Amino acid sequence: MFKTFKRNVMKMFRELLVYHNSSLEFRAKLLTLMITSDSEINECEKQKLKEIAHTIYDDDQERAELLIDTVYEFHTKIMTNNGLDFEHLIAQVSKEVKEVKRFCEKIDIGLLMQLHECIDEEEEADEALFQIRIVEFLQNLKEECRV
Repeated sequence: MFKTFKRNVMKMFRELLVYHNSSLEFRAKLLTLMITSDSEINECEKQKLKEIAHTIYDDDQERAELLIDTVYEFHTKIMTNNGLDFEHLIAQVSKEVKEVKRFCEKIDIGLLMQLHECIDEEEEADEALFQIRIVEFLQNLKEECRV
């Protein structure tokens, strides 16, 4: 019970209590772009998200769980039209990469492509193509930083 309470407090006051919160939120936005491209989070994506979060923060379980919670939070905001939509999220990612150059290093195409594996390209061709376009957009953002 205490663990759940602590987790909820961390989610509510993430900006104040979490070290490098902006970095965690940026990573969550990247993952949300991939997951929300097909409107719902399936079991494969949930599992991959968990694996990715624990890969990114392999030495900090709480931070990995906070990343997962933040992705779910952003996804819910987009799906319920609660102050965030997909286009706005893309604009935020683009703006943040240009303002904070170290965020370019946070764009890990290999990890993002793991989420793409969850889409059946034959049955969900449109969603698969949309995710590829998102990855291409992020790859271009990353390359712009190098110039």
